[in-house]
Amino acid sequence: MTEIDPRALRNAFGAFMTGVTVVTTHDQDGNPLGFTANSFTSVSLDPPLVLVCLANSSRNYDAFYQADGFAVNVLAEDQKEVSNTFARPVEDRFAAVNWQKGPHGAPVFDGVSAWFDCATFNRVEAGDHLILIGEVKAFENATHPGLGYARGAYVTPAAEAEALSRGSTLKVSALIAHEGKVLLSGDDKGQLVLPEVKVGKGGATAALKQLIAASGVIAEPGFIYAVYEDDACETQHITFLCQASGGTPSSGIFTELSESTLMSVADPAVCTMLSRFAEESRMGDFGVYYGNQVSGEVRPLTKGD
Repeated sequence: MTEIDPRALRNAFGAFMTGVTVVTTHDQDGNPLGFTANSFTSVSLDPPLVLVCLANSSRNYDAFYQADGFAVNVLAEDQKEVSNTFARPVEDRFAAVNWQKGPHGAPVFDGVSAWFDCATFNRVEAGDHLILIGEVKAFENATHPGLGYARGAYVTPAAEAEALSRGSTLKVSALIAHEGKVLLSGDDKGQLVLPEVKVGKGGATAALKQLIAASGVIAEPGFIYAVYEDDACETQHITFLCQASGGTPSSGIFTELSESTLMSVADPAVCTMLSRFAEESRMGDFGVYYGNQVSGEVRPLTKGD
């Protein structure tokens, strides 16, 4: 039997786009508990059942296993920080969100796309996770667009569509890497640039596929590596990190990110991003940049359990 690489398998699982939830309950002392999860799905309408998965290694494992109920809060697009807070070992996670007890008693959040307050219906131990099946006792469905998650990064389709409707320019670029090198080409001034295209009505995913097809290389669409705004040009940028597996570039070459190479990169924001990529590649630990062309923050990829 072929041995499966857990990291590669996790990356493959990440190709399936999901929503983002925070699952909540109370411990035996009445203290609220919660964790970020994207392993959530509906199970049945009659009876109304949903399920979530909790890692056996979670510090909340015992409390959720023993609880007689839990709530699933489906996060909205503007609640990335809520997701990040409940994915980290923060002392008081609930200080970052407005919440109240749901009809069945579990904490439900304000401003979410939807919430489901459940009674524990069944518990199934499966590998390195616990599957919690809940019977929905109450729920609320709001109109807020839901936050998405794919390939280790957040996805905000509604925000993207809104940017296009406002007339803002949205551009997608591809950081295509192969054996430690990055695909770069020269602009009309002889400076180095990443493959980039303006996003049309087909959206960012279609634009990325167009970029990869035009590059001539064989590469899979990867996760979002940077999201930033260029206020001066009223342009929003999304950069995807993609790994090439073959093919010959139709334009540009795979280039080592040496100091001289970085000095030849046209856009200072892209230069900074490539410097970060070179460092993160050496460390084997990647993050996602959020901000503008001058300043922002790099957030570690959320694991979701």
